[in-house]
Amino acid sequence: MSYRTHYIEELDETLLGKEVTLAGWIQNYRKLGAIEFFDLRDRTGMIQLSAKDSSLVPDARNEYVVSVKGVLRKKEVANPKLSKGAYEIDIEEMTVLNEAEATPFPVKDDTEALEDTRLKYRYLDLRRPSLVSYLSIKAKIMQITHEYFDSHHFLEVETPILNLATPEGARDYLVPSRLHHGSFYALPQSPQLFKQLLMIGGIDRYYQIARCFRDEDLRSDRQPEFTQIDVETSFMSQEEILTLAEGLFAEYFRKILGKELSLPLRRIPYWEAMDTYGSDKPDTRYALHLIDLSFLSSLSISLFEGKSFIRALFLPKEIGTLSRKKLDALSLEAKKLRVAPLLSLKVENAQLEGSFTKFLDEASKKKILSLIKGEGTLLFGASASRRDADFALGAVRTALSKEFGLIKEGTYDLLWVTDFPMFTRGEDGSITAEHHPFTRPRDEDLKYLKEEPEKVLAYAYDIIFNGYEAGGGTLRIYDRKMQAEIFALLGLSEEEANAKFGWFLDAFRYGAPPHGGFALGLDRLAMIFGGTDNIRDVIAFPKNLQAVDPMSNAPGKASEEALDTLGISIKKEGEMK
Repeated sequence: MSYRTHYIEELDETLLGKEVTLAGWIQNYRKLGAIEFFDLRDRTGMIQLSAKDSSLVPDARNEYVVSVKGVLRKKEVANPKLSKGAYEIDIEEMTVLNEAEATPFPVKDDTEALEDTRLKYRYLDLRRPSLVSYLSIKAKIMQITHEYFDSHHFLEVETPILNLATPEGARDYLVPSRLHHGSFYALPQSPQLFKQLLMIGGIDRYYQIARCFRDEDLRSDRQPEFTQIDVETSFMSQEEILTLAEGLFAEYFRKILGKELSLPLRRIPYWEAMDTYGSDKPDTRYALHLIDLSFLSSLSISLFEGKSFIRALFLPKEIGTLSRKKLDALSLEAKKLRVAPLLSLKVENAQLEGSFTKFLDEASKKKILSLIKGEGTLLFGASASRRDADFALGAVRTALSKEFGLIKEGTYDLLWVTDFPMFTRGEDGSITAEHHPFTRPRDEDLKYLKEEPEKVLAYAYDIIFNGYEAGGGTLRIYDRKMQAEIFALLGLSEEEANAKFGWFLDAFRYGAPPHGGFALGLDRLAMIFGGTDNIRDVIAFPKNLQAVDPMSNAPGKASEEALDTLGISIKKEGEMK
């Protein structure tokens, strides 16, 4: 027998009056007089079935698996709740392929079931149309990616999953070796080193849809295992690499959203993004901009003592006003980011009002008012760090956008943030790499390397999509002398560098081409294109916020026999240092 001749989405005007066979699950059942109605659901959509003769249909309830043969006809009144609500199947024959017990929660998009309950029964959750849609978008992204890079002469290459654990790999997932007791592999956080080795190997255009693993705290847009679209290429400038990535995004927009993406995308230098939007991943779909009030630090105000950077946001009255409770909540948010206190002033009738005005001289008041248009609320805070001041007011900016609904649904915003700082100096004076130690510094900043490394900017770039970091990359160091200089600046001796990366650095003895690349978060892209803010929606079997799979209860304990085979003993929590 044939279970199915068509998917529900394939039913159209050309099939009217013809016999079709469908297969799927019963979504709803109802009886009106002598007529029985069923809503049938498959992966592609839903349609109504009707049987005027009850003898044609067996007993079938919600979530029963059935195969149905019947004639397609047009309905007089379409049902907007069904994807194929303009049509109906007159049942000629229905076969129950399998019965189903009552489900733990209704299989429908507006379910109120808790997420952990839905994750425990994820196979039921996946029947919901919205989840199917998200996974379909993700599959479409992968299809487009393959087609795009194939057409640009890229070679898809797999890199190892079982890698060497690096000494500082605190976020690595470790895999014990049975054959080499006491030794461990590490699951890859990214294919970074291997894709650079491919460039040295002459594979000058590489891509891979790569599985990656990172043992870190989870958020709504992160998972312990994730997928990235990984790209590396030789003999391309930064601008050529950005153009390559933009072409891929144009294909995504055209084939997923049916929209044309205007190219080239904007390029905003890192510090411009920070000082303007308070974020290195700014959402520019709304126009609240940071205001620099650092000139106030010259006044003798105890609240600003030792704080050279003062940032502000102006909330126009036409957007909304803030209650004292909301102001306190925003102040607490800023305080978490090392800006305290968050102060507020009212702007009315071209005057500043509020208790803090007594600390301001007339020149300062005039200067503040010259930076503001209209009436509203001015929020500002001070910090000893430029970055902290920017980030804190950026967090307030994001909170205000949500509070007052400043982002229109269905709008999209893409841009590049470029010229990231190469290094970060810690409170102890040490220097760390902002990205990774193989990032190439900008040629024009090499003069700062020895004396003022904080001034060095890198050939580094992130693509920002609706306020999310959708991906990013860098140009790589390909000169051994330059690499040694960077390692020394980071406090690594030649011996330490060889101990950590010797197997990788050896390859640079044999002619490394100029190269660079980028990686895009596949799951995050699917999340944004799908219109959800939860990355678990676009992963078939995700982990929850505790990095646990409620369905299989992974991670689980290993048996003593398995541990003995691997030469592993487990310490109790009290025995751990």
